[in-house]
Amino acid sequence: MSGERKPAGWALWLPLMIFGAFVVLVTLGLLRPAPRDVASTLIGKPMPSFALPPAMPGRPGLDSSVFTDGNPRLVNIFASWCIPCRVEAPQLAALANAGVPIEGISVRDSTRDLGIFLKQNGDPFERIGADDDGQVQLALGSSGVPETYIVDGKGIIRYQHIGEIRAEQVPVILSEFREAGE
Repeated sequence: MSGERKPAGWALWLPLMIFGAFVVLVTLGLLRPAPRDVASTLIGKPMPSFALPPAMPGRPGLDSSVFTDGNPRLVNIFASWCIPCRVEAPQLAALANAGVPIEGISVRDSTRDLGIFLKQNGDPFERIGADDDGQVQLALGSSGVPETYIVDGKGIIRYQHIGEIRAEQVPVILSEFREAGE
């Protein structure tokens, strides 16, 4: 028995210290999570070329040529199945009432569901294009729905808002819209 070596006192505490450090790192990560928004690489670049069919009968579809008429516009990517899209509906109505032209891109939606959505939540859109396969959404670099872009009158994307627009964000978006029109 006299030949056995006893571990040093600190060696007994080493596993507990490693575990404690791990807990601290995990806690810090939970308190300050990394941003998960994926910003579009198209900010400052021209709107991609596209032509979407109408999402609703009797309404115009959406074509990228609309964005080069000299007037800035807001483009909202949304879907009837998207809960945050319902949350932002009053803010889109407020922006439209403030004179902001809003174009819609409906992603992977049915005419029936979209009609119900617009009836329940309002329809601030001048045009709504049906992006049934999500290709225009991907071309814009959109990471999900809802997502909103401001495009200047020359067709250049000037601003991106990821997620639903909340009431406190309407002044920022109005300011960005006005700036895009200068």
